[in-house]
Amino acid sequence: MNLQNKKPIKVAIVHDWLTGMRGGERCLQSFLKIYPEADIFTLVHIAGSTTPEIDARVKQVSFLGKIPGIAKWYKLFLPLFPLAIRGFNFKGYDLIISLSHAAAKNIHPPRGTLHICYCFTPIRYVWDQARQYLGLLFYLAYPLIIFLRWWDRRGAARVTHFVAISRFVAARIRLYYGRKAAVIRPAIADFWLDDLELSRDVSLDIPAGDFFLAAGALVAYKKFDLAIDAFLKSGKKLLIAGDGPEMSRLKKRASVGNNIYFLGRVNDSQLRFLYRSCVALIFPGVEDFGLIPIECLATGSPVVAYGRGGVAESLKLSGTPQEIYLSSKLRVLKLPVGMLFGGGDDMARVEALILTIDYMAANKESFSKIEAGNFARNFAEKRFFSEWQKFIGFYI
Repeated sequence: MNLQNKKPIKVAIVHDWLTGMRGGERCLQSFLKIYPEADIFTLVHIAGSTTPEIDARVKQVSFLGKIPGIAKWYKLFLPLFPLAIRGFNFKGYDLIISLSHAAAKNIHPPRGTLHICYCFTPIRYVWDQARQYLGLLFYLAYPLIIFLRWWDRRGAARVTHFVAISRFVAARIRLYYGRKAAVIRPAIADFWLDDLELSRDVSLDIPAGDFFLAAGALVAYKKFDLAIDAFLKSGKKLLIAGDGPEMSRLKKRASVGNNIYFLGRVNDSQLRFLYRSCVALIFPGVEDFGLIPIECLATGSPVVAYGRGGVAESLKLSGTPQEIYLSSKLRVLKLPVGMLFGGGDDMARVEALILTIDYMAANKESFSKIEAGNFARNFAEKRFFSEWQKFIGFYI
């Protein structure tokens, strides 16, 4: 769908790396529906790891893509990102759109070329989550972190306009870069909104009975470990769909019980089946936006999420929260499409999650599948296309 209604323009889209089909790549797929002739520039491209539509539009890959084993170890080359990102040639382009959670926004566009950054987040492992990612190496790497923060601010200064995926991210852009950002929330593909009959013909071997679901990339900041701890104590069944660097550690953590099942990577049809079949999706981390919870809601199942970040921001749009006390001290928020729990440190968050899933299991009929699905339609691609076109129309 080409939504441009003025003279044709030449568009470049810069994406950090193309090594799997996660939230950022789903956003890239949406942008290609607006700009189907756009050229894609990226630091690393693993052909076949995303979609044929994305592969077909890749124009230039940085020198990092030629390093043996880069598909697995690309994040270790963070010190080379400043050099790699300078190698792109944008001569002749009218519009550059960077989809950035790392280096994509730090390009050097030709003077006078419009550069809009659709920002997923400032670089987590350089700013607020550097200690979490690096552990004790943080202190050894501190001089490098200081340099990368300086480089990242300079790159942000070259962006013409920022667009954030949530108000939560817009606040972080303001904090770290001193820049204002418009907010246009990402879209889920129409696939998730299709009203198809629920079928078990998805080649999934899952245990019988009610289950909760956690899904996504198994990385530290998503806090799957807290979900595991909560379900080990509650005894309820948890299925985990996804893979990532935390897989081995999480499996070891879950091995003391027999109620947590790892499914590994699943395809979209399998994931939709899991969404529609679960009691609720569990989302215990602080997320910048969170496409997975919206996809789950589109199938009619509620979401249990931590009450901070982009997921909480989105769920609160569904209606006025109702305060519920699950104990004399623990207050949670019940929304038309799910529940938000709190807790300051990890231990408190686990205890809050245990009581919240107990409530959800006992009261799952109080959440309307129709209301969840209708709310998710607010995040359809048609809405995203309209908001983006309205925004870009001020500048082109």
